[in-house]
Amino acid sequence: MFEEVVDVPETAREYDVVVVGAGIGGLYGVHRFASQGLSVLGLEGASGVGGVWFHNRYPGARVDIESFDYCYYFSSELYNEWEWSERYATQSELLRYLNHVADRFDIRRHFLFETWVTGAQWDKDASRYRVTVSSGDTFTCRFLVMATGNLSAARDPQFPGLEKFQGEWVQASHWPDREVELAGRRIGVIGTGSSGVQTVPVVAKVAEHVTVFQRSPNFSVPAHNGPMSKDTWDRIRQDVPGERAALMASAGARHVSPGTSNAADLTPEQREELLEKSWSYGGHVFQRTFADQGTDDFSNSVAAEFVRNKIRSIVDDPELAEKLCPKDHPVGSRRLCVDTDYYATYNRDNVTLVDVSEHAIERFDETGIITADGTHHELDLVIFALGFNAFTGAIDNANIRNAEGASPTDHWDRGPRTLLGMTTTGFPNLFISTGPGSPAVLANLTVHNEQCMDWIGDCIAYLDKSGYATIEASEEAQDDWTARVAEAAGSLLRLRTKNYMVHVNADDQSRVFIPYVGGFGNYVARCNEIAENGYEGFVLK
Repeated sequence: MFEEVVDVPETAREYDVVVVGAGIGGLYGVHRFASQGLSVLGLEGASGVGGVWFHNRYPGARVDIESFDYCYYFSSELYNEWEWSERYATQSELLRYLNHVADRFDIRRHFLFETWVTGAQWDKDASRYRVTVSSGDTFTCRFLVMATGNLSAARDPQFPGLEKFQGEWVQASHWPDREVELAGRRIGVIGTGSSGVQTVPVVAKVAEHVTVFQRSPNFSVPAHNGPMSKDTWDRIRQDVPGERAALMASAGARHVSPGTSNAADLTPEQREELLEKSWSYGGHVFQRTFADQGTDDFSNSVAAEFVRNKIRSIVDDPELAEKLCPKDHPVGSRRLCVDTDYYATYNRDNVTLVDVSEHAIERFDETGIITADGTHHELDLVIFALGFNAFTGAIDNANIRNAEGASPTDHWDRGPRTLLGMTTTGFPNLFISTGPGSPAVLANLTVHNEQCMDWIGDCIAYLDKSGYATIEASEEAQDDWTARVAEAAGSLLRLRTKNYMVHVNADDQSRVFIPYVGGFGNYVARCNEIAENGYEGFVLK
């Protein structure tokens, strides 16, 4: 799509830093490390920058965090020169923005595109990683930074008979970089998470028929997308550094205030008023309606029933409405979907819901899908919206090995174990931006990636200034941080719910919540404290 400009001479094979990924984190990381005088190589499997916004081109794809927050804050000039067109930017606008950033700061020249990492071996004697790539080339680096994201390794469809299907099938998470014909076709959508919820209303407008295969319904709230909130946006523009500092101290790196009242302390009328206000505002603010909504059963049940009643009021067919009402998990215990006309779309004559919890998908054949009740669904196109191998998928795909031949996730069999979500014991000079054990997907990832890359850059500068070659998390400090992550999540309703943020141990069914939920500001403060104390908890050599 974009002309590749690479500043990697044939003779240059040794770098201070190799950054894997050209998404939000990778772009800023490469810019940050190069700006402090380090030699940097970026590696990206796609043909251009953008990361998740390069691949997630499915119909209706847009961010579910308001645009004025979901962007870089490191440059006041950049923040002020880009004009967002909507409250929630589309995939295409986000990709244009990231390409603008890459060009404005001359980042692209540091990257090799269409280049997948096939392995990264730590050389203990040289204190360097030997990184092999899909072209057959090998590079070495002092520091390896994984900016591959938590939701980037797509979950591949595993359905019997799919190879027989003579129609077309695509994945929402890796939408092809070409025109996919939608108009006049019989389309099946498998999955009703965030991607499915955004896709269905858009394809339904042009398809002959849409069949939605739903395993379990998810809670979704309206986006109420439209023009940007000028008051907030203008305020941010007047003092970008100040606003950035405020975000670094906030709960989720966003301009969203948490609820201040518990549901039990309010009258039914007061609760209804607050819920209506949140629903009318739209977006993720809904799950912050009550202060205890994520930890208290009563509070959550009030909010959940409010959403179910909204579904019942929107969907004309009462039986269909009940099938769309989530009843197996608390609201917000899985990622809350943000939609535009999702429930109303089921009032269209050309949309059918198939409840695969009642009648599972049995197999594909040449012309469609056969469910367990014997029904044959004739389809021309199938869209798989199955989500990702979250948190560990992209790390595993890079085949990183330490001096003993272990991979980073080998000792994560009972859940991820990290220090700050950026390092893991046994892997010197390996950093993971916004990894497991950090706020990760629970925070605004643009600001979170800035914070991580700044911390890593400062760490490298400290090591170089102090004469150290390597840094590695100590076992004791990693144990302490892992315990902190677990303690912060102890009261969450989400911990009890099956979702991609929870690791369940097979032997005793004990549960581990993967992100840190103690607040983004508290996380940043702890990162800064560790750095200010000479990187306490790390072994420096």
